Amino acid sequence: MKVIICGAGQVGYGIAERLVVENIDVTVIDKDPKRIEAIRDTLDVRGLVGHGSHPDVLAAADAANADMLIAVTLYDEINMIACQVAHTHFNVPIKIARVRSQAYLGPEFQSFFSRESLSIDVVISPEVEVGEVVLRRLAEPGALDVVVAAEGKATLLAVECLDDCPLLETPLRQLSQLFPDLRAVIVGLKRGRDIFIPNAETQLQKSDIAYVTVASDQVRRLLSLFGHEEQEARRIIIAGGGHIGLYVAKAIERKNLKTNVKIIEADRHRALHIADELANTPVLNGSALEQAILQDARVEETDLMLALTNQEQVNVLSAMMARRLGCKANMVLVNNPLYEELTRTNGIDAHINPRNVTVSKILQQMRRGRIRAVHSVSHGQAELIEAQALETSSLVGPPIAELDLPGNLRIGVIYRDGAIIRPVGSTRIIAGDWVTIFALAEAVHDVEQMFRVGLEFF
Repeated sequence: MKVIICGAGQVGYGIAERLVVENIDVTVIDKDPKRIEAIRDTLDVRGLVGHGSHPDVLAAADAANADMLIAVTLYDEINMIACQVAHTHFNVPIKIARVRSQAYLGPEFQSFFSRESLSIDVVISPEVEVGEVVLRRLAEPGALDVVVAAEGKATLLAVECLDDCPLLETPLRQLSQLFPDLRAVIVGLKRGRDIFIPNAETQLQKSDIAYVTVASDQVRRLLSLFGHEEQEARRIIIAGGGHIGLYVAKAIERKNLKTNVKIIEADRHRALHIADELANTPVLNGSALEQAILQDARVEETDLMLALTNQEQVNVLSAMMARRLGCKANMVLVNNPLYEELTRTNGIDAHINPRNVTVSKILQQMRRGRIRAVHSVSHGQAELIEAQALETSSLVGPPIAELDLPGNLRIGVIYRDGAIIRPVGSTRIIAGDWVTIFALAEAVHDVEQMFRVGLEFF
């Protein structure tokens, strides 16, 4: 597969980094020579200096033979035009554009991105996607990651095993016996830096992160079984009034939640703008690194600090300062995976990585077969894939125990006729079922093969 990426900023770099791992032929275009030099030096990609929307630059990138164009520059209009040029002049099959401005994203403008208009196949808004991740995490306190599957009927949770987790040192086979009515499967474990698929004899250990698929109506019960009894935050400080911070604050207002939110924004003009956009959310102008500003926001009475600025150092330091001043918990936005490792034991409760969120959206378009959703886990170490099993799928027919599935993947949920089925050895998958699978990176190709559409289907 050949992919052209327009834009070598954080989003473009993150996408390129992930695609290179999959041995995809990647060309990156950016008008900044320093960015192109940096990406050439660190990744096995071809780099071109120029405007991604210019036909001559796309021609130099061999757009005529490209399978996909991903336009993720900082400018919506350039991204849109790049997709249009790629379609009109080079007939690129799949065009993806990053669109940040909410003025373009209203439901009344969806036809604007159709093939008859701008020929954009997929519109991604990392800010909106990350905002939705934040909101899901707010709704499920105690979870390190929350992914919805099966039309909302199932959820993947990442849950840390703390010192007082009652499930420690218990073989997983016993959990099914102890809680037979719990529609949940532990599909993956992260121990240290490694992710693996557990077996029936695996025992949970302190500091493990368990990836669990569970029926959505049993999420709170599952979290309590892991020892997480955290209550939803009612008093929140948002550090950063950018696209993400504003999106989250507006969503909380719109949902009419009983939550008191304050925003701290360093730029005065931006602070005035978002104050006009919000109905009843106070906006404080100042740096979240200033103790006086945090105290003005009553940080000592706050349940949660959301550090959502575009500077990860500010996010980490302000969240740590808030904890020291009495804030109960924090959640920070970070792009660099190293920060997650360094801050786990230094007062940071939870991380959100925008690169993971965006890459998941891109991978969803690249995976072959009847795949509806993809979520990248732990910087590409694993993926959660939701796909439909057709009559030609190798999964259809025999009991799961007889399928001889690879050991580096596990079926978490089967969704059939609006109901969740917890898979066991005797369960049979039938044509039309939606199946959610947790797969290590090396098993993703096997999953694609399971859901490929055979010629006999037609």
